[in-house]
Amino acid sequence: MSEFSYVVKTNDQGTRIDKLIVDITEDYSRSQIKTWFDKNLVLVNGKTVKQNYKCQIEDQIEWQVPEVEPLDVVAKDIPIDIVYEDEDILVINKKSGMVVHPAAGHQEDTLVNALLYHCDDLSGINGVKRPGIVHRIDKDTSGLLVVAKHDVAHERLAEQLKEKKMKRAYKAIVHGDIPHEYGSIDAPIGRSEKNRQLMDVTEKGKDAVTHFEVIERLHGKFTLVKCVLETGRTHQIRVHMKYIGYPLVGDPKYGQRKTIDVDGQALHAYHLSFEHPVKKEQMDFEVPVPEKFATVLENIRKSY
Repeated sequence: MSEFSYVVKTNDQGTRIDKLIVDITEDYSRSQIKTWFDKNLVLVNGKTVKQNYKCQIEDQIEWQVPEVEPLDVVAKDIPIDIVYEDEDILVINKKSGMVVHPAAGHQEDTLVNALLYHCDDLSGINGVKRPGIVHRIDKDTSGLLVVAKHDVAHERLAEQLKEKKMKRAYKAIVHGDIPHEYGSIDAPIGRSEKNRQLMDVTEKGKDAVTHFEVIERLHGKFTLVKCVLETGRTHQIRVHMKYIGYPLVGDPKYGQRKTIDVDGQALHAYHLSFEHPVKKEQMDFEVPVPEKFATVLENIRKSY
C-alpha cells in the first residue's frame, strides 16, 4: 500500500477533499477515491473525515492507495468485432451468444476474456470480474457497447448513462401487429415475485422507460420495431414489450411458447451515441443487424 501526503494551501481552502485529491493525483477517479474514504484510508490532521470535508489552510492530508487487486480472469484469444478504438475507449459489436462478463457457467468465454487478450489495460471501477464494462447487453442480444480503458473514461461514460445523455437504440422483431406508429412504456421493473430468475413490471421495481417506433408490419403477425432506452434495467426491452402484449420473437424467458427458433431473442443494439469521455467529441455508431437476424426477418417476409 502506497502512502501520500499534502499540506492544504491558501487557494485550496474550502475545496472538497475528494475533489482536491482527484486534482492532486490525476491518475485516480473520484469513485476510486471514494473507496479510500470508505476504508478510512484518508486522514486530515490524523483523523478520518468524510469525502465532502471542506479543506482548511495548513490541513495535513495523508492517504493510502491500496494495491491493485490482481485479476483472476483469464485472457483468451476470442475474436471480437471492434468498431472503434483509441487510447481511452473501445466500441464493440458483440455477437449474439457471447456473455459480457464472467459468471457461473461462463468463466473463460466472455467478452471480458477477449478484451483482456486484446488490451493491456481496462478500467477497474466495476471490479476484477467486469474490467472496462460500462454497460452490458444480454448474452443472446447482439450489438454495440462501449468499453472504458481507464477509470476516468469509465466514470465520465457512466455519468452520461446516469444523466441519460448516452443514446442506445435497438431493433427487435415482436409477435403481433402493433396498431400505433409510436409509443412509450413507463413501467417499473424489478425481480419477479413468482420467479426470482426473471424480471417483471412491479410496483417495487425501479423506474424504467422504453420508447418504441414501428419500422415494418409483417403480415399482421409480427412487427419490426425500433426501441430506444431511456433507462437501462435488466432485460428492459424484453420485459416491457411482453408487458404491452408484444413479446420478442425467439425470447426463451419472456416470449411465447410457440415462436420462431432464432437461438435467442431477436434483439440487436444497432445504434450508440455519446460524448467522447476525454476528447469531448460527439461519437455516433451504427451497425447492421447480424446475418441470423436478417435471415429470420426475410423468412417472415416470405413465409407469412
